[in-house]
Amino acid sequence: MQTESTNGGLRDRLIDTGVALVDAEGAAALSLREIARRAGVSHGAPRRYFPTHLELLSAIARRGFADLGARAAEAVRASGAGTADPRAQLATLSRVYLDFAAHHRGMYELMFRHDLLESGELGLRETSLPLFKMLSDLVAAVRPDTEPTVVAGALWANLHGVAQLWGWGSLQLAVGADDIEPLLTSVLDAHLGPVPR
Repeated sequence: MQTESTNGGLRDRLIDTGVALVDAEGAAALSLREIARRAGVSHGAPRRYFPTHLELLSAIARRGFADLGARAAEAVRASGAGTADPRAQLATLSRVYLDFAAHHRGMYELMFRHDLLESGELGLRETSLPLFKMLSDLVAAVRPDTEPTVVAGALWANLHGVAQLWGWGSLQLAVGADDIEPLLTSVLDAHLGPVPR
């Protein structure tokens, strides 16, 4: 086992280990002891950088927000190349959000844990603001007649609900379909109005 004094990048390694663990086994697997074990350090080593378990979980969740934000920004940039259609970019952003929730279930759940978000000291809630600004700016371009942050907030809440219910299997059962695309179309139409013909 590596000692704390010879590890240089231990803080990042602990976070990296937590990211891999949450993706593989879900948020419930993220104990300090298990992260330390998988990082190859003593079980007390994480306390040097993360005095509380919540602080380590918050650092791991920050990586999730950074990853989701980077994926969304890249996809929106790519989808707007040549057309700059903000509605198409909103649809792309929404797909990235739903895809992230489906394929990184443990991280997605960790990112929105209330105990992490409500801690003023951890500052995790602010990590979602750049993604929300991107969403709000696109809404403003599509619906300049509205208060874009309100519409963006409602759209985000709707997408979050779809992501959660889809992840639990409830929506597939309720609507009798395995394709999320019609639901996404309906969500976008509800908040942005139907696509002009």
